[in-house]
Amino acid sequence: MRKNRLSASAYVSGVLAGDRVVLSRAITLIESTLQKDRLLAEQVMQEILPHSGRSLRVGITGVPGVGKSTFIERFGMQLIEQGYKVAVLAVDPSSQQTGGSILGDKTRMERLSQDKRAYIRPSPSGSTLGGVSARTREAMLLCEAAGFDVILIETVGVGQSEIAVKGMVDFFLLLMLAGAGDELQGIKKGIIEICDALIINKADGENAALAKRARRTYANALHLFPPKENGWIPEVSTCSGLSGDGLEAIWEMVLRFERHTRANGTFERQRALQRKTWMREHISYLLLQAFYDNPLIRGQLADVESDVAAGTVSAIATARALVERFREAKNEPEKPA
Repeated sequence: MRKNRLSASAYVSGVLAGDRVVLSRAITLIESTLQKDRLLAEQVMQEILPHSGRSLRVGITGVPGVGKSTFIERFGMQLIEQGYKVAVLAVDPSSQQTGGSILGDKTRMERLSQDKRAYIRPSPSGSTLGGVSARTREAMLLCEAAGFDVILIETVGVGQSEIAVKGMVDFFLLLMLAGAGDELQGIKKGIIEICDALIINKADGENAALAKRARRTYANALHLFPPKENGWIPEVSTCSGLSGDGLEAIWEMVLRFERHTRANGTFERQRALQRKTWMREHISYLLLQAFYDNPLIRGQLADVESDVAAGTVSAIATARALVERFREAKNEPEKPA
């Protein structure tokens, strides 16, 4: 074990005591791809599991320039003032290539990041969304075990990251802007279908009237979608992350959602389904990693990829052949060192 690693019991006791330094070190541990660290991380996660699950998990996404950082800081500060402890995590599948934006977000969330009742942490970068979201889920459970009551999970990237976040939260919130011409242009239908609330941000100053009109447009659009299985009807609201107007109503909406879904049993059913999905997704992720890490596959991949790119061989047939070779290699007895 490396010198900067603690024992499993030290990680667990530190996290349960709410020690922010140990919490950060525990999240760093789950980010590691080293086999020894992964085994230690699994032991830590198993021991903290009974102490997790008591928070409300809220996902937040939005179009570029919608003001997510300002919204999250003001929203988080409001929750802190009401007595909650708030953790902010970010899912950014592109961070390995771009560096992501969480460090900038943390700088902009200056008040929130300096408050001891809040904790801000970027999602660990990875080469696949499966790796990113799996570690975000583990970070979320660690934050819950450390005593945080509300977990805000922000999508920093675009595309599949919204689906990933929806699969790990209780309530999914979509931030939008008003006055961008066609109010529904550029919004993916799939994202609207999975959101539990649609919030028009920056509803202040000259934008106030535009936000009201946008609210009516979005409300009418949501009526075109079929009702959700949990019986919740997505709500449309306006707010100003800058002034804080409307944020209290948004939190009341989240609490109404919790009461509604707990009452009809869908809250826990959704979490149970998420846990099973997490396991299946991680199996897929681990198998994919094992495939590409296999020496035989690594040795052949570059050659066959050039043939596929040139169009001289079938991509489907080549993929099947590689998988068959991987299976054969896994069945071979290990050679003595």
